[in-house]
Amino acid sequence: MFGLGWPEVVIILIAAVLIFGPKKIPELGSTLGKTLRGFKEGVTQADAEQDEQEEDYRS
Repeated sequence: MFGLGWPEVVIILIAAVLIFGPKKIPELGSTLGKTLRGFKEGVTQADAEQDEQEEDYRS
């Protein structure tokens, strides 16, 4: 996981709880998940459009 071991992950989680508070963490996780999902959909759509253009070019 990004070259991090468990001790580093635990320290990051503790810092996140101290900075944002335990009630804000689920909201941040949800927002991050939605953002990553949107980014993935955008990349997939761009790849599909590129494949379509390449197919049109070959014809």
